[in-house]
Amino acid sequence: MPVSEKSDALRERIRTIAAFYHRKGRMPSFSEIAEMTGMRSKNAVYKLVNRLERMKVLERDEKGRLIASSIAAPVKLLGTVEAGFPSPAEEELVDTLSLDDLLINNPDATFLLKVSGDSMSEAGILPGDMVLVERGVEPKNGDIVIAEVDGEWTMKYIKKRGEGVVLVPANSRYQPIRPKKELTIAGVVTAVVRKYR
Repeated sequence: MPVSEKSDALRERIRTIAAFYHRKGRMPSFSEIAEMTGMRSKNAVYKLVNRLERMKVLERDEKGRLIASSIAAPVKLLGTVEAGFPSPAEEELVDTLSLDDLLINNPDATFLLKVSGDSMSEAGILPGDMVLVERGVEPKNGDIVIAEVDGEWTMKYIKKRGEGVVLVPANSRYQPIRPKKELTIAGVVTAVVRKYR
């Protein structure tokens, strides 16, 4: 097979795997890659994955599971914008940046939640927004957390006072919550995502 055809076939396989990732929200298994790409042997899939790993298209975690790398839709970083008066600016490609790399520190421990309710509106978190939440980190005083309080789930600021904990809303219409029996912190909010269109 000529070199150009080989590179076209590789690009098509990368597109196929990327489409699966964006559709399903996870990387395919080795057998799913074989099925999608029409590869018949496990060895061929293994070689393809190794090649894509060298190209930084994907990576593997400590258990050998595939993780999206550049396949996770990097967005062009064109520069900075002044949030005051507009000024003429030339578009200049500074870098490419994956939103996963920007927003997620620990992919295996991070999940996404859709916000309902307005108790955190003064923190800029509105109904319909998505929040990224990281499990397994010790919340610091003032962090926004996802917590189960006496059987009810909520998102609030955590305020530690001595041995006690208070969950504080970012909306003056709501009262702070003091756990009566149980408090379980599911994770710390690390980012807010909002689509305007």
